Amino acid sequence: QVQLVESGGGLAQPGGSLRLSCALSGRSFGDYALGWFRQVPGKEREFVASINWFGSDTNYGDAVKGRFTISRDNAKNMVTLQMDSLEPEDTAVYYCAADKAFGGSKWALGTLENWGQGTLVTVSS
Repeated sequence: QVQLVESGGGLAQPGGSLRLSCALSGRSFGDYALGWFRQVPGKEREFVASINWFGSDTNYGDAVKGRFTISRDNAKNMVTLQMDSLEPEDTAVYYCAADKAFGGSKWALGTLENWGQGTLVTVSS
């Protein structure tokens, strides 16, 4: 069973930065594509970013392109989301996700196998 544990959420000012991390345990890390979604209460879950098994290919949601960077360290079983130039609209609960597939409808629709518990990011002055 895959377990995902996020860390690094908190409060940031507009224009500031935060880094989220997610550790995967229970299965072979290299077998999984990884990514992040976010959700604001009352709204649908939104795709943020994903990265393939080797770290050689990434996808980003339109709202975060050019501001957020996803990376992974297969030696540490960790995926990281570097969030720069934060905006109040980035305020949400951020969820780490893992799936053996990369890209396609599963990531577009958020119908993935494994999810973390979420970490709150608040961007406010």
